[in-house]
Amino acid sequence: MPLRSLLFVPGDSERKQAKAAGAGADALILDLEDSVEASRLPLARGMVREYLEANRGAAAQLWVRINPLDSGLALDDLAAVARAAPAGILLPKVNGAADIVLLDRYLSALEARDGLAQGGIGIMPVATETPQAMFTLGGYAGCSPRLRGLTWGAEDLAAAVGAASNRLDNGEYDFTYRMARSLCLLGAHAAGVPAIDTIWGNFRDPEGLAKDAASARRAGFSGKIAIHPDQVAPINQAFTPDAADIERARRIVAAFEQSPGVGTLQLDGEMLDRPHLKQAQRILANVPAPQ
Repeated sequence: MPLRSLLFVPGDSERKQAKAAGAGADALILDLEDSVEASRLPLARGMVREYLEANRGAAAQLWVRINPLDSGLALDDLAAVARAAPAGILLPKVNGAADIVLLDRYLSALEARDGLAQGGIGIMPVATETPQAMFTLGGYAGCSPRLRGLTWGAEDLAAAVGAASNRLDNGEYDFTYRMARSLCLLGAHAAGVPAIDTIWGNFRDPEGLAKDAASARRAGFSGKIAIHPDQVAPINQAFTPDAADIERARRIVAAFEQSPGVGTLQLDGEMLDRPHLKQAQRILANVPAPQ
């Protein structure tokens, strides 16, 4: 099932890690990049490894955001946390699929070092944070069996191009960043993996978050990144099909099953074809399993 909510958690804060554990997120992203000051990285690596080891089998998937591959810090990040077998690595500042191939090789070597199953640690790139990355978003298909999804970000891209802001006066993203969002969405689906929407920066604006998450789901994203525990519940709600959606999806699937070989059919006065069936199947695949 695609992840609905992925909550960032500073890698060097035991208090925030404890609070995040009860937030109900589908995944926690233990952060070694932006939320950790460089001098605290050795401490944070150890804390993240200990958290991973202590919480094996937790309901939430446990991911780690490492530093960029060209930062001089990434290999130390990986060497410290891979032995604790995180569900995946969130890779920032990606330039394209070649970075995923390289990270795959690093992980394969570390899994061999630590006696872990090959390929068990997944990869998700933040695929729009550099100008170069914008020209490579269609190239992720087949780059690595570790690829678990694509997500995007607007803040680092704005900084990279020297933009004073990434938003218009009305609060909407400027064209460049709307384009980044769309290309991430299309690139993820072209690669056959979930598209995960970026953060909603104001954690004190639940209405804005709910609207933004609903828009992302309509567009084809499967989930969204959170920066505060209070954002998790609205995100989960936005990306969980409601009862009416589920019932209609079941009826569409049943109608096609009852008419094998038919490409189009009518239901409730509406003409349906194979894209409607595919969408109904996707909705049912996103229904959370009973707890």
